[in-house]
Amino acid sequence: MNREYRNDRPARARDRRADAGRGGSGYGSQVPRRTGGPVRSGGYGRRPAAVQGEFALPRTITPALPVVEGFADLDMPEQLLAELGRQGVSAPFPIQGATLPNSLAGRDVLGRGRTGSGKTLAFGLALLARTAGQRAEPRQPLGLILVPTRELAQQVTDALTPYARSVRLRLATVVGGMSIGRQAGALRGGAEVVVATPGRLKDLIDRGDCRLNHVGITVLDEADQMADMGFMPQVTALLDQVRPEGQRMLFSATLDRNVDLLVRRYLTDPVVHSVDPSAGAVTTMEHHILHVHGADKHATTIEIAARDGRVIMFLDTKHAVDRLTQDLLNSGVRAAALHGGKSQPQRTRTLAQFKTGHVTVLVATNVAARGIHVDNLDLVVNVDPPTDHKDYLHRGGRTARAGESGSVVTLVTPNQRRGMVRLMSDAGIRPQTTQIRSGDEALSRITGAQAPSGIPVVITAPVVERPKRGATSRGRRRPSSAARRARVRQPGLDTVA
Repeated sequence: MNREYRNDRPARARDRRADAGRGGSGYGSQVPRRTGGPVRSGGYGRRPAAVQGEFALPRTITPALPVVEGFADLDMPEQLLAELGRQGVSAPFPIQGATLPNSLAGRDVLGRGRTGSGKTLAFGLALLARTAGQRAEPRQPLGLILVPTRELAQQVTDALTPYARSVRLRLATVVGGMSIGRQAGALRGGAEVVVATPGRLKDLIDRGDCRLNHVGITVLDEADQMADMGFMPQVTALLDQVRPEGQRMLFSATLDRNVDLLVRRYLTDPVVHSVDPSAGAVTTMEHHILHVHGADKHATTIEIAARDGRVIMFLDTKHAVDRLTQDLLNSGVRAAALHGGKSQPQRTRTLAQFKTGHVTVLVATNVAARGIHVDNLDLVVNVDPPTDHKDYLHRGGRTARAGESGSVVTLVTPNQRRGMVRLMSDAGIRPQTTQIRSGDEALSRITGAQAPSGIPVVITAPVVERPKRGATSRGRRRPSSAARRARVRQPGLDTVA
């Protein structure tokens, strides 16, 4: 079922253009504003102060379509339904069953669901289904997914690739830390859907390698984090360049007043679906506060890391991550570091090693708090407590994903106790609190902690076997450069060496 994207909201587009002609940033307007060209929003280049408080859900005028119980009940191409079966996805998660009927019909969507609740397929299937059958011109994608981090961009790409292939759509991933020339080449070759971080996409647009005026469907994933990271000016500048009458979908595990601007300016009569409140904690997740003395915290951390099974440990700074990783390796724990100071190939390799079990402890900054999915990960440890309840929820969301169970443990020293009580209250969580020391039975019972081997280990990259040369190539010598050039110059030859 191939669809041509139609401009089915002309009145809304006219409203945007009329509003654009009046000037002003539209920050406080109750009427969303869209423009057809790259007009920069007010306050560009200056990071707005974070606004705290619960998100005020917008008013929906048009009733939402009913929730569906199965993918077969959705108006999707047969190829996508077949691919869902091949991937073993038998029934939609709640956020998928609620939003897909509306997003497939072209409605704007505001979706909030805890991490691991299926948001990627919720927006991805709709985007792919509505784009199927179309072909992008060079440098002119038809769909755009904006995400805050490289890791999340790669995870979204990996999740959607088999479905995109099933309907013959081309995906391009556009992130920093990778070859911009190669990404420009993918866009020049034509890509129907682009998954991008805002900064790198802006760079490619400035170079003339990408234009967004043909983008009819735009998705913002983890919009609250983009606001927190100061991406708001870049995000609004990009949204001002896509088709003004196009469809917008905004998904996140948490929503707060920092994203009010995006919702009120860019979403019109959206379908609003919230699987959990913004502070909702997964019911299959245990939360533990472990009170430790500062002098004993390091030994406690080492013992937890030496447990049987994988664990992610979060710390505040890159330097602290590197230092703990080295201490763990020296103690016999197979650990690896992940933070913004690592190159993208290093980060990709580290994640692959952690997912396969080659590395059992991932020591990370908040760069790993979103966009990292690891099957059967049952423990997350906040070695350094987060400063914000949203960071706590997203760190903890690396475990207990897709219905699995898990534990989130936070090590708290005496001077951190008051702040942690306030953070737990903001997150809507009532944790179990235990006073522990290294070697305690309670520590082992809660985390699986045990004494490390003490035998230093070195993490090496897995050896990839090269394919053996065929028997027909044995004994042959590659022609010299001069000989190859001479063969190319010979008339009548159709091939070159």
